Amino acid sequence: MKAEKRKGKAVVVGGSIAGLSCAHALIAARWEVVVLEKTCSPPTGCATGAGLGLDPLAQNVIQSWLKQPGILELTTLPLTIDQNQATGGEKKTNWMLTRDENFNFRAAYWSDLHRLLYSALPPEIVRWGHIFLSFSVSDDKTYVKVKSRTFQTGDIVEEVGNLLIAADGCLSSIRQHFFPDLKLRYSGYCAWRGVLNFSDNENWETILALKKAFPDLGKCLYFDLGSGTHTVFYELLSKRINWIWYVNQPEPQLKGNSVTLKVSDEMIRTMHEAAEKVWLPELVKVIRETKEPFLNVIYDSEPLERIVWDNVVLIGDAAHPTTPHGLRSTNMSILDASVLGKCLEKWGVENLNSALKEYQSTRLPVTSKQVLFSRRLGCIKQGLVLPDRESFDPIIASQNDCEELQQKNMPFLHDIPSILGNSMLPLEH
Repeated sequence: MKAEKRKGKAVVVGGSIAGLSCAHALIAARWEVVVLEKTCSPPTGCATGAGLGLDPLAQNVIQSWLKQPGILELTTLPLTIDQNQATGGEKKTNWMLTRDENFNFRAAYWSDLHRLLYSALPPEIVRWGHIFLSFSVSDDKTYVKVKSRTFQTGDIVEEVGNLLIAADGCLSSIRQHFFPDLKLRYSGYCAWRGVLNFSDNENWETILALKKAFPDLGKCLYFDLGSGTHTVFYELLSKRINWIWYVNQPEPQLKGNSVTLKVSDEMIRTMHEAAEKVWLPELVKVIRETKEPFLNVIYDSEPLERIVWDNVVLIGDAAHPTTPHGLRSTNMSILDASVLGKCLEKWGVENLNSALKEYQSTRLPVTSKQVLFSRRLGCIKQGLVLPDRESFDPIIASQNDCEELQQKNMPFLHDIPSILGNSMLPLEH
């Protein structure tokens, strides 16, 4: 009789979507998992959360973790069209640049997706209110000790596992341990973001006007390009419009461990006045009537040369901070988790080093190219200078120039890692 493989244990730092995805993937691989999250409770809403787009492979991976068939489709909206258009001139003329009607993404609200993943986990998995402090790897490389401090009592808690998974975001303190001199790269622009909720009034004049100007809302990811700027907007479930406006500016000073800036009423007023000069009035009204818009500073990182060490692995934004233009951040995190889980299942805890090597060799070439492509896409849409092309100007852009704006050009977009097998063929809608 074949002996049963020894069960591994992983300690995940970070309880955002990347961390919860790791928990699901490792449970599926029959590993024990503990997730340490610094916030004190599951989010009931998300003041600074916003929309995200799930690609077909990520949709299929998530659905494989959830017990209820079709639950993901019930909590997201289709994004079947990727449309780039431009607005310009004194009269704010609007015209089409590119349109891809075979997009096949789905739009999710951050807190909706987080709730879906969290509610499908055993309740004891996530340790809320645990602030990561430090880790140490045993001399024989068989286990790792992770220390955290509880928010409520201040007690120091120690977790011991075979593997430490750093899912602690783009400002990862665990990554900093291995790359103490690494600095995130400022993109050259910031993003105003907001979600307009119209669930109380579907016939709100602002919404009716927006849907008349942009008739494919509800299934289209709209990009509107101006001169040296662009917006993104699309509809989310439960009657909400998610919008993002990228503005070129010098790098602001960040305070604390966040890429979200505290904004004043004066900053919001200035933003509203600037929007009036650039965008169609239907979109300006949405921006003006959104409560509590916020400002993200946009960073990425030069691709890392490695993302695994003896008993430590980087996942998601900790492994590959990226700009948002290729809709990659969440999708890469979900696929990272899925591939890691399959590698650990294949090799077992006895061959942890081989499992991590396969994870790294599978994911690093893909994520590195996707980060650089997202960077390039952002530069083009913001009219920034690139070494191999003129600044993009929507007024004089050729058809070839416009084709570069499409998401479908993302490297490896439709590739399924071989370790996931045929079970992860993308869902058809």
